[in-house]
Order: sequence, then C-alpha cells, then structure tokens
Amino acid sequence: MPLVDHRATLAPHGVLRVAINLGNPVLAQGTPEAPRGPSVELAHELARRLQAPVHFTCHPAAADVVAAAGTDDWDLAFLAVDPARAERIAFSAPYAEIEGTYLVRDDSPARSVADLDHPGARIAVGRGAAYDLFLARALQHAVIERAATSAAAITLFQQQRLEAAAGVRQPLQAWAQAHPGHRVLPDRFTVIAQAVAVPVARDAAARHALFADVELLTAGPFLRDAFARAGQAVTLRGGPGARP
Repeated sequence: MPLVDHRATLAPHGVLRVAINLGNPVLAQGTPEAPRGPSVELAHELARRLQAPVHFTCHPAAADVVAAAGTDDWDLAFLAVDPARAERIAFSAPYAEIEGTYLVRDDSPARSVADLDHPGARIAVGRGAAYDLFLARALQHAVIERAATSAAAITLFQQQRLEAAAGVRQPLQAWAQAHPGHRVLPDRFTVIAQAVAVPVARDAAARHALFADVELLTAGPFLRDAFARAGQAVTLRGGPGARP
C-alpha cells in the first residue's frame, strides 16, 4: 500500500510534524529556524512520499525529543535505538551507525575505553543521550556526571576536570582538533544505531508502511548522498558511509 494511504494516521494534524535533534551534528546541523542535514533531507523525502507538508521542531538534545513523544508534539523523529525508549517509541530498522567513545586530555593515562571504568573515574555525558543510557547499564566502577546536552557535557568535563567526556566520535574529534591538549580514544564503548522513530501509539500498519519506505531509501543512494553533502562520515546500513 502506498505511503500516502496512511497519511491520516501518520500525519493526523494534516502536517508531518518532525522533531530534529540539533544536539547530534552528525544527523542535523544549522539553527532551529533553518535546520539542515541528513535527517532533515530524509524528513522532506518521507513527507513528499506521504504527500503532506512538513513542519520542523528543533530540540537541543535527544532527551527532549524522547520527552515530547508522549505529549503528541511530533509525528516523526530521528533517534538512536535503545530499549529504554521502547515504551514510548517505535523504531525503523537502523539506517546508520555512529560510534560512542571518549574525549580525554593528552596527559590522561587512558588508551582505550576500558581504561576509564575504574573507581574514582568521572565521565561527563549528555543527559538522556543514547550513550548515557548505554553507559548507565555498562559501567561498573566509573561515575557518570550528567549535563543538559552533549555540548554542555564537554564544558562540564573541562570545568570540573573530569576524566573523560562521552559522546559521538565525530563532534568529539572536531572539538579536540579545535582545542589542543585533548584527544579522542581510538576504540569505542558502543555502536549507536540510528533509526526513524514514530510514537508507539501509531497504527502498526501505518508504521510498517513508513518503515518500509525508510528501508527503500536506505538501500539506494539517497542517504549516502545526504551524508556526503553534510560532510559526515558514517556507516550506513548495507554499506560504507559517505565520505566528504
């Protein structure tokens, strides 16, 4: 069944309301007034297939997008798949993967992510981010120090001289390059699977139709080209990611 046949269910307010997480610059860049990037391009394409106008609401962090899922504030979002979100949100098959790793100072003795899970280690994270949810389950000794956003976590790491800041590899590397005396660990503590998300209350048949179109777009060049235009290198489902 064509996606447009599910418009009344997927866009019940007559417009496809899309939540964009500007806290993940791999997926979205720009400003709240003019967002851009792969998730924005994918939203426009899905709205076109749905034959519905699109309206974007931008958020500073994934936790804000998740919190809005239960208040009928959005119809479509782009989030990391995590079991802690499954009660509110239904996810498509992942279309991209990004790495969660650590930013440290050059004089840190840590050479791998395992070196930081020890008593006394304090790690800054963005509250409610996918890597926060993962580390809360995985860390056995280190203490998590939460900031409001991923960017604020780096500030917290600096100001309180914490042992590390956790986050997505690409923005951590960009920050380290702009701030001599810092480095990003070469390995990762998790792979973060990115997917299209809809409120779990949406009709199952409509969700499946939407997710089928996402898989069609994933199989072709659409997302590869979108990530290339954004200058972001990721691993796409079914093949290597775009390279700027």
